[in-house]
Amino acid sequence: MEAKNIILGISGGIAAYKSASLIRLFRKAGYEVKVVATSNALEFITKVTLETLSQQKVYCEVFNEQNDYTTEHVSLTDWGDIFVVAPATANIIGKYACGIADDALSTALMAFDKQIIFAPAMNSKMYKNFACQKNLNTLKDQGVMIIEPSEGFLACGYEGKGRMEEPENILWFVEDCLTESTSLKGKKILVTAGPTQEAIDPVRYIGNHSSGIMGFEIALEFARRNADVTLVAGPTNLPLNHPKIKRIDVVSAEQMYQSCMKVFPKANVAVMAAAVADFTPEKTVGGKIKKDDKNMALKLKPTKDILKEMGKVKKDNQVLAGFALETDNELENAKKKLAEKNLNMIILNSLKDEGAGFKSQTNKITIIDNNKQVKRYDLKSKKAVAIDVVNYISDLIQ
Repeated sequence: MEAKNIILGISGGIAAYKSASLIRLFRKAGYEVKVVATSNALEFITKVTLETLSQQKVYCEVFNEQNDYTTEHVSLTDWGDIFVVAPATANIIGKYACGIADDALSTALMAFDKQIIFAPAMNSKMYKNFACQKNLNTLKDQGVMIIEPSEGFLACGYEGKGRMEEPENILWFVEDCLTESTSLKGKKILVTAGPTQEAIDPVRYIGNHSSGIMGFEIALEFARRNADVTLVAGPTNLPLNHPKIKRIDVVSAEQMYQSCMKVFPKANVAVMAAAVADFTPEKTVGGKIKKDDKNMALKLKPTKDILKEMGKVKKDNQVLAGFALETDNELENAKKKLAEKNLNMIILNSLKDEGAGFKSQTNKITIIDNNKQVKRYDLKSKKAVAIDVVNYISDLIQ
């Protein structure tokens, strides 16, 4: 990725402690970061911490002999590609909305002429105040992007809307703004991920070892390219709160089927990465089955073949992609599924390939499409595999 320069503005709120994590995430993603902080921000997080994490000087005083330039706030505008203010208190929101420039952060904002993003953080009553809402609307009208705060317990003891969005989600939001690819903007994407659990009784279920990582990475990659994504996820502990991803949590194969059949008719693309159980108990017992039942027998019935049912109703202008996890005759079995289920492409991975199994952070795939093209890929991180899959689908759409 071509390096991008981020100016991170930090104003004086308790959420300033999250800025340390945000800087680490930006740096890990390959961005350069320079911090502009108010004097009140440095009451919550130290200058040493910010400079250590960013590997850059912190700009916090307009008149300081240690500044690289006498007009530091102007030179920053030439360096930065995007300006992120997180946390953005009611004070800095009001200052910028009214054109007040009386400290390092407000003067830098006034001189910046590219994309600005604010992540508000404050007490819920302050956030709801008419003046704050008016100022936020003023900024929106001028093209400033606002990352809405979330609801929950606040440091002041209140519960309500005002928590700064988590650093991971701010990173995703910023990446969406900086991405060069808009080829999938406006496209509606359906992705499934994770396992399903088929209940035997209130305690036990039939399931598999799928972690959901592959499907989540594919959903994130589509979202990074400005597509509108619906992710139908089976039971998984993976967190996800991307502004372009609508998440639908399900448990059973039947629930996943119902959700997918509602979403698919309006989707441009569907990538079915979930490991759906092939069988489910004929009957679910209402109470816990006791261990002393020595002759217990479990009768199973097939679950609906979600991918096949979607293939039956797929339109010519839709792209439907499936996954095939095989152990024997991998290529032949994958090609058979491709034809039988009316897919545009199938993504094959084999449990024989080291590093390509369940719960792994890596995967090794082969893509087969309905034009009989076969493309093999090396072992990669699942994030890199997701890029390969989305690139392939993007080419199909084009």
